[in-house]
Amino acid sequence: MVDFEPRLYEDLAPDERPSLAAALVPIAGMILFLSVGIVAFELDPQFPLFWGIAFTGLFARYHLGLSWADLYEGVSSSLLMGMKVILIMFTVYALIASWIQAGTIPSLMYYGLDLFTPTIFLPVSAALAAVVSFAVGSSWTTAGTLGVALIGIGSGLGIPAPMTAGAILTGAYTGDKQSPLSDTTNLAAAVTNTDLYDHINAMRAGTLAAFGLSFLLYVALGLRASGDIPAGRIAEIQTAIEGTYVVSPLVFLPLLVTFGLAIYGIPALPTLGTGVFAGVFTAMAVQGIGFGAAWATAQSGTAPETGMELVNELLASGGLIGGAWIVTIAIAALSLGGMLERAGVLAVLAHHLGRLVRGVGSLTGVTALSAISMNALAAEQYVSIVVPGMTLENLYAEQGLQTTNLSRAIEASGTTTSALIPWSSGGLFMAGTLGVSTLEYAPFYFFGFLSPLVLIVMGVTGWQIVYLE
Repeated sequence: MVDFEPRLYEDLAPDERPSLAAALVPIAGMILFLSVGIVAFELDPQFPLFWGIAFTGLFARYHLGLSWADLYEGVSSSLLMGMKVILIMFTVYALIASWIQAGTIPSLMYYGLDLFTPTIFLPVSAALAAVVSFAVGSSWTTAGTLGVALIGIGSGLGIPAPMTAGAILTGAYTGDKQSPLSDTTNLAAAVTNTDLYDHINAMRAGTLAAFGLSFLLYVALGLRASGDIPAGRIAEIQTAIEGTYVVSPLVFLPLLVTFGLAIYGIPALPTLGTGVFAGVFTAMAVQGIGFGAAWATAQSGTAPETGMELVNELLASGGLIGGAWIVTIAIAALSLGGMLERAGVLAVLAHHLGRLVRGVGSLTGVTALSAISMNALAAEQYVSIVVPGMTLENLYAEQGLQTTNLSRAIEASGTTTSALIPWSSGGLFMAGTLGVSTLEYAPFYFFGFLSPLVLIVMGVTGWQIVYLE
C-alpha cells in the first residue's frame, strides 16, 4: 500500500488554511455538478465529476492561491495510492468474462435454480445472491444477471417483485462486501491505506450480523408466500444454459483456485490474475474454446447466443475493456480527493468534524453520516468511499484506532446505502435492471438499513473495535 496520508489541520500554515466556508465551496460545487449532471441531464458520473474537478482546480488556484503544480501533485499522489485498485478493477472484469465462458457462473445459476420452492424462495434468493456476488465480486453484476432471473421466477411464485428485489440486493451487497474481487471493497482498503484482507476480516462480523437478521426477516416473509413455479420455467432456463455450456463440477475449478489462494493469503492482484488464467484454461479444457478466442473473450466480454433472450442478457459481460466505465469513475474520484487534500479542504473538514467527536461511538456515527450524505448529495458510491475515507483518517489515528475501523465504516455505511438513494448511480442501476423502483424495493432491502445500524452499535458498544498496539 502506498504511504499517503492527508495533512492535518495543524500542518497547514494559518495563511494557507482555508476557512470552513471556503472549504465547503468545492464540496458544494461537486455536489451541485453531480446532482445536476446525473439527475437533470441523466449523464453518467464521469463528466459531472470532471466539472467538479475543474471547478475545484480553478477555485483552489485563484481563490486559495495554490499553483497548478501543487494541484497536480495532489492528483498524482492520490492516483498513485489508488493504482493497485485500478489494476484490480480491470482484472476483475476480465475474470468475470473468463468465468462466464468457462461455464463457472452459468453453472452456479444452473444448480441454484433447483433450490426454489415458494416458502424458501426469499431467503434462498438472498443466500444464492450472496454466494454469486462473493464469487464474481460485484453486486451490480449479480443483480444484472442472476437477479433478473430471480425476479421472473419470483413473479411466478406469487412473490411481489419489490420483496424479491430486496432479497437480491441484500445478498448481492453482502457477498460483494466480503469478496476480494469487489471494486468498492478494494477501493475502501486503498483510500484508507488498509491491507485488503485485513479490511475484509474487519467487515465480516458486522456483515454477517446484518445479513443474519435480514435472512430471518425473509424467512418470516417466505412463510406467508404462496403460488407455484410456472411449469417449465426453470427447465427452460436450465436447458438454454446446458445447450450452450458444459455444466459440470469441473467448471468450478477457477472459483476453487481463486479463493484457495485468497484464503492462503496471496495478495489480491496475483490471486485475481491467477483466476483469469484458470478461467481461460477451463474454457479451453471443458468448453472447447480455442486459445485466441478464450483470451479475446476475457478482453472484450461475452455475448452468448443460447436461443433464449433472458439467458443471453444474464450472461453478457464487458470483459477487461468493459471495466473502463468503472475505472474512469474511480480515477476521477481519486483525482478529486487528491485535489481536495492538497488544497487543505479535507484537513479543514476533518478538523470541524472532529468537534463533533467525543469518543469512538460518535466518530463511528460521524463516519456513517458522512458516507450516507455523500451518497445522497453526490449520487455516487465511489465518492462516498473516497471523500470520507481521506477526510477522517486522521481522526481515527487520534483516537488510537486501526485503519480497519475506518475502512469498515465507510463501506458498511457508504456502498450498502447507495441502492437506497433513487438518484444515485446504485439506485438508478438497480431500479432499471430489476424493473422495480427504488422506493418500492427499499422497505424490503433490509441489509441497506441494518448494515449502518450494526456499525453504529459497534462504535457505541466497542464490539469489534480494534486499537493500535
